[in-house]
Amino acid sequence: MVLSDRTIKEEIAAGRLVFDPYDESLVQPSSVDVRVDRSFRVFNNSRYPFIDVREPMENLTELVTVRDDEPFVLHPGEFVLGQTLERVRLPDDLVARLEGKSSLGRLGLVIHSTAGFVDPGFQGNLTLELSNLANLPITIYHGMPIGQISFMRMDGPVEHPYGASEAGSKYQGQAEPTASRFYLNFEASDSTPDAAPTGAGRPARDSFSGRAPCR
Repeated sequence: MVLSDRTIKEEIAAGRLVFDPYDESLVQPSSVDVRVDRSFRVFNNSRYPFIDVREPMENLTELVTVRDDEPFVLHPGEFVLGQTLERVRLPDDLVARLEGKSSLGRLGLVIHSTAGFVDPGFQGNLTLELSNLANLPITIYHGMPIGQISFMRMDGPVEHPYGASEAGSKYQGQAEPTASRFYLNFEASDSTPDAAPTGAGRPARDSFSGRAPCR
């Protein structure tokens, strides 16, 4: 079930659900508003001819930080990574979903493309996948409400929370907008004993290894 404002406050008061910093005025009837931080990771598209999901591509993005009184301007069609001002920690029996704010969605601002799900046990700042679908640039100011996070209680604590070694978690404890680490899935697959090299020096595989998936 989705947690109500009353239950959310109880979970926070008990220390099971953590927001840092925490502002009780941001608690909504069935969610908590989250604010945007001042750091953004922009894409340097001219440095690569394409994005190879098997490679780290360390120089694909660049971290940009704006001052408190300056807006970050997101241009039409642009895609950048941001992060929430709040660090969040979930217990092992709650999952969360990050959604955009209706008023910003009506302006064309999208805060995540696919990654709105937060696993039990996660802790860190939430990375935002910011896109501008409008025809005009949109300003984003440090500390403004950018989205809302709701919580659902599971039927019991999970066996392997996010961050456990068995879960293969890649973003636990992140403290800045974090670029994709999807390439780690291929590294895990390449390291299996039965990996046979192909002409390019990579294993020929139709699927990843049997290891727990890296999110």
